[in-house]
Amino acid sequence: MSGLVLKLNPKERVLVNGAVIENGDRRSRLSILTPNANILRLRDAIRPDEVNTPVRRVCYIAQLVLSGDAPEEDAQFQLLRGIEQLSQALRDDDSRSHLDAATDATKRSDFYRALKSLRNLLPREARLLSGNAI
Repeated sequence: MSGLVLKLNPKERVLVNGAVIENGDRRSRLSILTPNANILRLRDAIRPDEVNTPVRRVCYIAQLVLSGDAPEEDAQFQLLRGIEQLSQALRDDDSRSHLDAATDATKRSDFYRALKSLRNLLPREARLLSGNAI
């Protein structure tokens, strides 16, 4: 059996195809068997007022598709354009690897994997913006 396995903490919320689902009082595992289901952990969600950096803006576009708030076709174009812009600034091998993975996922309309790859860039961006580029 393949698919996505979500491990949820007590009372953790997740958005699945536009429906907010809250876990009960115990840890649990959910197996998502439907391919291309739109899934977003609400604890990982970027709020609109937090979209204040280049990487966060691109992540937010992917998030909007997963929440059902943006059409895939429009978001795919915007994501690819945003990833291309990020690749002009983030030139190290590790960042390139995450950007390449996000590009491939976006081209396959796998917005969950695209978001997952892009989120890996958030700590690096925070270091760069704080002046600690190491």
